[in-house]
Amino acid sequence: MDFLPFTRPSIDEETIAAVGDVLRSGWITSGPKVKELEATLSARYGGRPVRVLNSATAALEIALRLCKIGPGDEVITTPMSWVATANVILTVGAKPVFVDADPVTRNIDLNKLEAAITPKTKAIIPVDLAGLPVDRDRLYEIARRHNLRVVEDAAQAMGSNWKGREIGVDGDLISFSFHANKNITTTEGGCLVMNTEEEARLFEKLRLQGVTRFADGGMDVDVLGGKSNLTDVAAVIGIHQLRKLDGFNQQRRELAREYFRCFDRSLGCDLPVEDYEQSNWHMFQPLIPFEKFKISRAQFIEQMKAQGVGVGVHYPAMHLFTLFRELGFKEGDFPVAERIGRDTVTLPLFAAMTAADVRKVCDAVTNVLRAAQ
Repeated sequence: MDFLPFTRPSIDEETIAAVGDVLRSGWITSGPKVKELEATLSARYGGRPVRVLNSATAALEIALRLCKIGPGDEVITTPMSWVATANVILTVGAKPVFVDADPVTRNIDLNKLEAAITPKTKAIIPVDLAGLPVDRDRLYEIARRHNLRVVEDAAQAMGSNWKGREIGVDGDLISFSFHANKNITTTEGGCLVMNTEEEARLFEKLRLQGVTRFADGGMDVDVLGGKSNLTDVAAVIGIHQLRKLDGFNQQRRELAREYFRCFDRSLGCDLPVEDYEQSNWHMFQPLIPFEKFKISRAQFIEQMKAQGVGVGVHYPAMHLFTLFRELGFKEGDFPVAERIGRDTVTLPLFAAMTAADVRKVCDAVTNVLRAAQ
């Protein structure tokens, strides 16, 4: 391909035809395809109840509501994530408490986690950055010791595993994303894996205005819900995508191997952890020490684009956004996350790429950075 974006979904003709079938059916909002997708996901996750909705952000918010978290409570998370991870804590009226990133995994630093726990702490939201799983053994040992709920932000980790157990099979509440840039997509969407049918019934009400419907056509509303249901149009895309997830992830792992083989390590960049067994390789993100080059990140992105390569940034350290500065966070609070946020770039990685595409990217990185030395 002439221009390589940093990601691109793989949607085949069979899926496109299935969308047409749904459109022609006359039932295009939440219906039988949503039920089918939920059943398929439940089977993948060991029979646990799974419900889908229009975003992983909504899944995280509802998960916090299932945990009865609200004003006066604290929730611990990492500043190295998409801002939605902390926004949902504010949305339910709780206080986000950040713990710095681990310099190797770039996930939440579990060595620093317990120091952030207070009597007001009610939950932890870990994030599997780029699909690399957080140490589930240690995470849940800490959570059990302090009687905390765990809402796993596994938005980027569909198909990843911890010691051979797929993320979602075990754990407390697990949120996955089906956004357009994820390993599989429903165009927009997400799901929550839960523990009990009671949680799932409450989830269904919170997902759609708090409504409970009765066989006689009547209804009741006994909780304040929102509107975050998934359409059948989106769900049928997810059904077809889910069949291809394992193949997509295997291709991503092979592409990651090629990145490590071809990347010019003499440039002095920090590469991600070489985990081919547990990560789904949602993203490939070197940290480029821009202070050592005569080039800014913006200039790097522009010059890579000129060579036919798209580059993303995932993510700036969120505590430095104005919203969180106004809560009292400041530069220097979480230096590891700040360094990652300052130096990270996201290079192209998606299932339709080839080894030759990876070599093109690596050559472009070398050309741009060598010229900036």
